[in-house]
Amino acid sequence: MLIIGGTTEGRKAVEVLDQSGKPFYYSTRSSEQDIKSEHAVRITGGMDAHEMTDFCVQHHIRVIIDAAHPFATGVHQNVMTTALQLGIPAIRYERKYPPHTSDIVWCADFSDAVQKLQYDGINRLLALTGVQTISKLRPYWQEHECWFRILQRESSLTIALQQGFPSDHLVYYPDDPMQTIRPDAILTKESGESGGYLEKINEARGLGIRVYVVQRPALSDSFLTCNGPHGLRLLVQRLVPDFFDLHTGITTGTCATAAAIAALTRQSTVWVHIPDGEDIPVDIHHIGDLSATVIKQAGDDPDLTDGMEICATLRTYSSDARHGGDRIIIKGATGIGTVTLPGLGLPVGSPAINPVPQQMIRENLLSLLKEGEGVEVVISTPQGEEIGARTFNPRIGVQGGISIIGTSGIVQPFSNEARIESIRREMSVGVATGAPRIVINSGAKSEQFLRDYYPSLPPQAFIHYGNFIGEAIRFANELGVTHLSLGLMIGKAVKLAEGHLDTHSHKITMNQTFIRQLATEAGIPADQLPPLNMARELWDILSPDDMQRLASVIIQHCHTYCDPLLPDGHLDILLISENGQILTQ
Repeated sequence: MLIIGGTTEGRKAVEVLDQSGKPFYYSTRSSEQDIKSEHAVRITGGMDAHEMTDFCVQHHIRVIIDAAHPFATGVHQNVMTTALQLGIPAIRYERKYPPHTSDIVWCADFSDAVQKLQYDGINRLLALTGVQTISKLRPYWQEHECWFRILQRESSLTIALQQGFPSDHLVYYPDDPMQTIRPDAILTKESGESGGYLEKINEARGLGIRVYVVQRPALSDSFLTCNGPHGLRLLVQRLVPDFFDLHTGITTGTCATAAAIAALTRQSTVWVHIPDGEDIPVDIHHIGDLSATVIKQAGDDPDLTDGMEICATLRTYSSDARHGGDRIIIKGATGIGTVTLPGLGLPVGSPAINPVPQQMIRENLLSLLKEGEGVEVVISTPQGEEIGARTFNPRIGVQGGISIIGTSGIVQPFSNEARIESIRREMSVGVATGAPRIVINSGAKSEQFLRDYYPSLPPQAFIHYGNFIGEAIRFANELGVTHLSLGLMIGKAVKLAEGHLDTHSHKITMNQTFIRQLATEAGIPADQLPPLNMARELWDILSPDDMQRLASVIIQHCHTYCDPLLPDGHLDILLISENGQILTQ
C-alpha cells in the first residue's frame, strides 16, 4: 500500500491502514507534515510518474491511495499514470464538498478568477488560496490592492518574496484579517470541509464581503473514490482481501437504504450517505421494476443476518395528493418484525425499522425525488422470520422477523459497540414494561436461576450484560432504574471485586493472589486454598459457612466499584453457583 499526500485525508488514511497491523508506505512532498503511525514507512520528496512507477515496482505496491490536496493536479496525474501503467487500482480519498450556492461567484480556474475580479471592479482582495497561487494571480495583484494569507514558515515566505509580492501585504495563519482589512471580496479554493472552506465563506457572508471560489479540478474517472475512513477500508478490503485480518461490514439499515436508492436510480453500485457524514459504496445484488435487493455483508462479525437478502420495493406518488404531503413513507413487509412492546423508540404495532435507518432512507432518497414527488418504501427480507426467531428480538417484543438496525451504518468486526447498544435497547424495553426491578446477568444459565429467584418479574426485566457490567449499570442509571439486581457467577465476581467492570477473559484473567486476599478478609486460613484452575472450584473446596463469608466479602468489594454507577438507585448483588445456589451479602 502507498498513500500519497500530507493532508488531513492522508493522516486519516494512515489511521485506517494502521488498523491492519501491517507495514505500508506514506509519501509526502516535505518532512514538515506531522505524522503519528505505528506501521507507516515515511518517505518524503515529490515523485514524478516515472519515479512513482519505479517505487511501486520495487516495493510491490498493490494499491495507491491518493490523499493529496484536491488542487494538486500534477500529483493526481502521476498517480493515475502509474496505476494505469502497472495495472493496479488507485483510490482517491476525496474531501467532502458543500453544494454550490448562487451567492458565490464560481471560477473555472485562476485565469477565470482574474477576469471576473477585474470585470466586477474588485479593487481590494484578500486571497486565501495559498502561497503557490501568488504567481497565478499576478495579473490581478500587479494592478489592484491585494493581500495573501500564507503559512507562517520560512519556505512559504521565500516563495512569496521570490514572486515579487510585497511583504507588507502578507498575513499569516492563524491570523484572521477579514475584520481588519475589510476587502471588497475574498478569493478561495473549493478545498472542501477539511480545508476550512465553509468557515471562510461563512465569515465573509457575515461581514457582507463578496466571495469568489475557484472550482476544484476534475479527477480521472479511473479513480475509485471514497470520502471517509469506512469507505476507504471497504475499498481496500475488496481490492486486497488479505490486508486486514478482520473485515468490517454494513448494517441492515445501510442495506435497506442502498436497496431503496437502487430501486429509484437503477444503479448497480450506489453511494449511501451514512450518519457520520461520509458516503460509502454498496453493490446491488438485483434490480427490478422499482425494486432492488442487497446482500447483507457483516464482514467478520458473527452476525446472524450475514448473507441475508434485504429488499426495497418502491411506489411513487404525488406528495401533495397523499399522506398529508409526506414525501417518504417507510413500511415493513415479509420478514421485518413488528414491535409489540414499548421501549424501543418505535410505536407498538409499527415495523421494526429503527429511527437511524429510517432517517438514512429519508435523507438519501429526498435529494433524488423530483419536485412534488413522494415515494413509499417497503422493506422486506425472505429469510427474516426464521432468522429473527434466533436473535434477541423475541425477548424485546419484536415478533415475526428481524429488525432493521444500525446506528453508524457500519458493522465493526466482533463489534463491542453493537453488543453494548443491544444491552441499552433490551433494558429500555424492560423499563417500559413497568417492571419494578431490572435484573442483569451474564447469560442464559445464570438467567434461569435468577428467574426462579424473581418469579414475578416479566421476561423483559432480565438483561444479559455479557462482559459489559459497567455499561449495563450506567444504562440502568440513565434510564432511571431504582431497583437493580446484578447476578454474578464467581469467575466474573472476583474480577469485578478487583475493579474490572469489563470481565472478558481475553482482557482479565483470574488473580489467585487477590482471591487469597479476599479469603483472608473473610477469615479463611490461606492453607485451605490450594492452587486454582477456575474460581468456581471454590464452591467445592470451601464449607457452606466459609463460602458465605467469602461471598459477603466479594460482594462488598463489588459494591465499591458498582454503587457509584447507580447513585440514584439501589443495587443488589447476587453470587450464583453452578447448580443455582444464590448467596447475598
